[in-house]
Amino acid sequence: MTPLPRDDLVIRTPEGIDFSLVLAGPVPRALALTLDRIVVVVIFFVLQQVLTPFAVLSPDLAVAAVILTYFAVDIGYAMFLEWFWRGQTLGKRVLHLRVMDEEALRLRFSQVAVRNLLRFVDFLPGLYLLGGLAAAISRRRQRLGDLAAGTIVIREPRVGEPDIQAALAAGKYNSFRELPHVAARLRQRTTPAEAAVALHALLRRDRLEPEARRELFAAVAGQLRRLAEFPPHLTEGLSDEQYVRNAVEVLYATGAKGLADEPGGR
Repeated sequence: MTPLPRDDLVIRTPEGIDFSLVLAGPVPRALALTLDRIVVVVIFFVLQQVLTPFAVLSPDLAVAAVILTYFAVDIGYAMFLEWFWRGQTLGKRVLHLRVMDEEALRLRFSQVAVRNLLRFVDFLPGLYLLGGLAAAISRRRQRLGDLAAGTIVIREPRVGEPDIQAALAAGKYNSFRELPHVAARLRQRTTPAEAAVALHALLRRDRLEPEARRELFAAVAGQLRRLAEFPPHLTEGLSDEQYVRNAVEVLYATGAKGLADEPGGR
């Protein structure tokens, strides 16, 4: 069996389903970081102009306020956006990168906090040399902050709309739309990795043997049911495969009114 490239990470779900994630390499991560640093500098410059008049009252206090403001912006910017956007900052969003739990579980705020608080350690002795060295020798390309927080940074593949439409057999009735609050709950509780597993199952269903197809959709549907249970009158008579199809349509908001564009969105 040909070994997977180093940038591919295979994760097995509790249901026994294997799926791969593409780990972000140093170049896109560096570009995303550069974009984020530009944003931080701009925000800091604006706030510095606001604080400048206080130097007349107390120069020392003004200097202290500037230092604290820079620290708050530098750490708070990444921490807030990675939590609010489920693992993305502006730079990561532009480069299609995302921070995830290393086992593809839901990203916790404590993980976001730890990886960003340790950013100063990764920066030592300058230009993120320590963090870059750690990422270079780590099997999962993790800098020290990622190792401490149990996180990874992945590159998100773009999934074209035609593929999604083909997977959903567009035009079929979806009973899940009748309860938008349950659909919204499913989107909130489903991680991007879980949504990708469900979508890829639909895209590859015709390549599977009948028994493997049945087992795969039983496992995926079971996981989706645990995340958000639709009432029996909406699911009665649905096969596991149809259940997954309906759930994927909700997750990717193809016609799901009022839902965000991204699984797991807030």
